[in-house]
Formats: sequence, C-alpha cells, structure tokens
Amino acid sequence: MPERTDLAALVAGHTEVIELINSGDTGLPVLTRLLQVARPALGADSLAFVEFAPTGGRVIAASGSAEWAIGRPLPATDPATVCLLTGPRVRQVRVDHLPGSLAGELAARGLRRMVVARSEIGGLTVGSLHALYTDAGEAEDPTGHAVVGYLAACVAHMYGDHSGLPVHGDGPVVAALADGLAVVDRDGHVRLWNPAAAQVTGCSPGEALNRPLPFPLPPSGQVLDHRLPDGRWLRITSGELAGPGTLRVVTFRDITDQHRRESDRDLFVAVTSHELRTPVTVIKGYADTLTDHWESLTEADRRAAARVIGQRANELARLVDRLLTSATDVRSDGDPAVPFDLGVALRAIVPNLPADLRHRVVLDLPPGLPKAFGERRSIATVLTELVTNAGKYSPPDSPIEVTADTNGQTVSFRVSDRGVGIRPEHVERAFDRFWQGESGDRRGYPGAGLGLYLVRRIVEQQNGWVSLRPRSGGGTVAEVRLPRG
Repeated sequence: MPERTDLAALVAGHTEVIELINSGDTGLPVLTRLLQVARPALGADSLAFVEFAPTGGRVIAASGSAEWAIGRPLPATDPATVCLLTGPRVRQVRVDHLPGSLAGELAARGLRRMVVARSEIGGLTVGSLHALYTDAGEAEDPTGHAVVGYLAACVAHMYGDHSGLPVHGDGPVVAALADGLAVVDRDGHVRLWNPAAAQVTGCSPGEALNRPLPFPLPPSGQVLDHRLPDGRWLRITSGELAGPGTLRVVTFRDITDQHRRESDRDLFVAVTSHELRTPVTVIKGYADTLTDHWESLTEADRRAAARVIGQRANELARLVDRLLTSATDVRSDGDPAVPFDLGVALRAIVPNLPADLRHRVVLDLPPGLPKAFGERRSIATVLTELVTNAGKYSPPDSPIEVTADTNGQTVSFRVSDRGVGIRPEHVERAFDRFWQGESGDRRGYPGAGLGLYLVRRIVEQQNGWVSLRPRSGGGTVAEVRLPRG
C-alpha cells in the first residue's frame, strides 16, 4: 500500500497537472505528465495508457520502464486485449495469466503483475491505464486500486472534454458523444442544454442556461459549420419548435475529425501535384535538351543530362510507389517473414540511399546483434523513409545517426537527427496519412505526408511497432522494434 507521503506526492503532482491544463496545455503532454507524477506515488515500476479504437488499442503514453512500449499496437483480436477489456473496471492481473505474446514481453522485463483500470465514457471504453509491478503482490491493495481507478477516470474526463484527445480520431469516444441539443427562446437565450451539449462544447449547464448560445445560430432549416476558439469544428442545425411561443431547437455535433480529413485530402491533392510536377518538369526539360541539341552537346553534357534524368525518374518512381501503396489497405505481396541479420541489412542499405543523405549517415551498430524476424527487403523502405525524413527536417550537413539495440523480446534500431524536433502532441499524429506539421503557405518542407504512415504500416505488418520522440539536445528519434528471430 502506498505510504501517506506517496499519496501526498500524488496530490501535489496532480495539482501540477491541473495547472498545466489551466495554462492551456492539452492532450498527450498532459497525459504523459500525469503518468510521470503518479508512478512513484503508486510504487509502480511503470505506468502505461492504451487508447482504444474499433480496430484495437495502441500504447500512446508511458512512464518508467514501460516507455519501450510507446507505439505498440494491441489488436482487437489479441487474446490479451480481450482479457484486459473484460471483467471489473479496476482489477489486478498476474502477468503469467495473460494470454498471447504480451505476457512474455512483460515477464522478460521482470514485471509480474499489473493493476488495470478502464477509462470509460457513457459505458464505452476509450482506453485503459496499467500500473505495472515487479512483485507478485498476491494480496490486493484496495487503496492502490482506488488510486488507479481514479486516475483512469481523470483520463476519461480529458477525453470527454476533447482536451487534445483522442490522439486517433476514430476511437469509440466519438460514438460516446451524442449530438448536442439546445432549446433557445426568441431572444436567443438557452432554455435547455442536454448533457451531450456540455460534453461537445465543454460548457456546463450552469454556464449555458439563460445565456446566449456560445456559437452562432444558423437560420431555421439551414446548416452551419463553425470553428470554436479551441480549434474544434461544430456542425450546427436549427429549426422551429412546434407549440406556443417562439422557441427554436438547435442540434450540433463535433465534426473536427471529418473536417480534418477533408483538409488533409485537399492538402494531399495540392502537395502531390507539386511533388509530381517537379521531377516531371526536370525530366522533360533535360529530355528536350538532349533531343534538340544532341549534336552541339559534349559527351560530358550528355552524360550529366542522362544522370539527372535517371535520378529524377527514380524520385518519381518512388513517389508513385508510395502513393499507390498508401491508397490501399491490402497487404502487398512481399518476401515471407523469416529470421534475418538486422545489422547486415542496415549496413547493406546505406550505400543505396540518395547521395545527399548517404554521406550524412553515421552507423553505430553493436557486434553480435541477434536476428530479427520479418521481411528483410521491406527494411530498406523503412530505413530510407526514416533517413529521408530526418534529412528533410535537419541542417544539410548535420549527422543522421543509425543505432541498434536488443532486449529479450525485440531487436530495435533508431534513426536520430539534430533538426527542428517534433512537438510531443505530434508524435502520434505524424503517422497519419497525408499529415503535415505545417500546412498552406507555412509549409517549409517538401513531401506528401506519406513516409511515416508507410513506415508504421510496414513495421506493424511484421508484428513490430514504431514510435517517435524528441531527441535530448534537439532533433527527433524514430525507433523501430521488431520481434527477435
């Protein structure tokens, strides 16, 4: 059982988290800080939070020794996922009683039990909080369980408030928030404000009733899309309410994810048009030069033109391949998954990287690295995309470090740069298809927003996972973990 001083530390730490929220911080950074301050108070070896969507879960935040699991998926069909989502909302689980590969991964790190609590909204699970311990702890600790349950409820409240969560917009939290409903009088003052309205807007009944609507009221029978000050979008409709008096009923729903997808699609069309046009223009220009001025060009000029055409054609082929791959969810036919030497594979890939990146790569691979299990040929795509991404967001002459490591269950490699870095709230969004850290006229970097999406897809097809994190001292670290062979 945690000592009173530990509970006092939890209160102090939770106060710090509330102050972060009050100062405007949201989402993943706040959730991560909550896990960091809660871990010592619980006496846990580590804490992790799994966000759930219809297709399963994914570890999106962790503290302590569980940070290795950030980005790890928990498929909906995984026996461990089914086990963790059934039974009491808060309970203790012996690691060796968990089915599937997850038990082996945890046991290999000396973890013997967990206290798990589901974060629920309206009876729907949006995630689960896991406190992991190295001791067997046969006797359950009611105080510790209550604290874990309380923290899980706090996280659920963050989801209900749309405080930067969910990280992935297709989670069941979207279904849990029904349409907001309000009734307004002839003066536009709110007379009815249902619970969903409070959840969608973050405005409680006490703050809404007898006051003007906190958003524009469209004409009766019309639809209005409105952006709230916090960046979320509402789709609002209104109509006359039958009966005496002049009352209007207003319904509204959060369409932020839909609006984002539409914006992503528009951005993808614009960016892809630009990315395709550049190599095509260069290829056409050099081809026309060779056709129209062949006789007047020197042999060196012809070879240089042919070399540029070849380089640009390779870029074009790679871009088209990425577009085609991202446009389908059907797994491409590749080599069968087999044990392979990851160190040898990484060393063989570097000489084939683009020339402007090849000289920047610094390989630091330990001897005796165990074999990984997967498709060796696909690792070339993964490393190329990660190195290209690192090169894009870092100074031209700065090093790009490729290192590797292993533990009892996985073999991993990391690509580290010294560039602009990544904001903590973007470490998961960066894997979304077509997503860019910048948009419109502010985009300072080329690309169609597909590289990291493809990397995650390829790695997870091999039962591995990939994550991003800010690099200490500036820059970004991308880490890929594959099962040991």
